[in-house]
Amino acid sequence: MAILLAFIMIFSRPPDSTELARERSRMVEQQLAARDIRDQSVLEAMRKVPRERFVPENQRSRAYDDGPLQIGFGQTISQPYVVALMTELLELDSSDIVLEVGTGSGYQAAILGEIAGSVYTIEIICELQERADSTLKVLGYTNIHTRCGDGYYGWPEAAPFDGIMVTAAPEKVPQALLDQLKDGGKLVIPVGDQLQFLEVYKRVGDRFEKRRSIPVRFVPMTGKAQEE
Repeated sequence: MAILLAFIMIFSRPPDSTELARERSRMVEQQLAARDIRDQSVLEAMRKVPRERFVPENQRSRAYDDGPLQIGFGQTISQPYVVALMTELLELDSSDIVLEVGTGSGYQAAILGEIAGSVYTIEIICELQERADSTLKVLGYTNIHTRCGDGYYGWPEAAPFDGIMVTAAPEKVPQALLDQLKDGGKLVIPVGDQLQFLEVYKRVGDRFEKRRSIPVRFVPMTGKAQEE
């Protein structure tokens, strides 16, 4: 019986930091670089940020799975590939100011914070915002600013932004977000109801160039977006 209990304890214990670091490295090589993620700053950020710190403790052994994970309140942390792709589509550099709509776990904000100069991130569920803010502070991020609110309206006092990322899907793009882009800035957003696609909008003066990326599945954007 003692041998059986020891066996159960060994194989049911949570993975240690060394195991998770190896899984993180494998994730970058097999899920990102082996596909079509080429931006080295994105790959380095994904290699550095400990994704396991942004998921519920009982899911840490699955932190580097090739898929989304539940984080509570009906929300998810996105698949690593989708996080990397959306970040790459923004084409950020170290001086950029970025807005994220939909903080969720805070993981995507951390990835953005590794690359951009400043990140402003809004979460409509205050409990998630508080949890993410705490995690980001513990990990030492001083360039990421969080608040609870409806991201439909953006963050006007911090605008204009070099990049805006939305991690929940409205049926149509909020005009306020487009208005808060700098000239040359990009908005990356999932759009649609049952059928969703990532869309990229680039501001060119007073007009916006649009292109469509991959089909995706995000939680719906709530708040004002659901009234339209």
